[in-house]
Amino acid sequence: MPTFGTQSKERLSQAHSDLQRLFNEVIKTYDCTILCGYRGKDEQEAAVRDGTSRVHFPNSKHNHLPSLAVDVGPYPIDWNDKKRWYYFAGYVMGTAERMGINIRWGGHFKNFEDCPHFELLV
Repeated sequence: MPTFGTQSKERLSQAHSDLQRLFNEVIKTYDCTILCGYRGKDEQEAAVRDGTSRVHFPNSKHNHLPSLAVDVGPYPIDWNDKKRWYYFAGYVMGTAERMGINIRWGGHFKNFEDCPHFELLV
């Protein structure tokens, strides 16, 4: 059974309890890594500069504490394997629905595909 490493656990600990419950369930059967949870101002603005976010601080769901969004990817990460990202997202979305957790996947964003991004709809 896969488990989160120390860094993934730390990042997930900064997320909303529903996201923690969701990804602690996902990791039981699908190996994944938590890439990002909470982002402060410097991290958020760096993400905008790097092109991995289009939302300035404090308007990202990553900018809340606890975070209302996490970036998660199937482990090991292969940024070029789109099918694998889509399959992973489907698994996460199905698990969330089964658990009654209402989320949105960044792969469905209009004009910006953000495959690692999962956010609570609150």
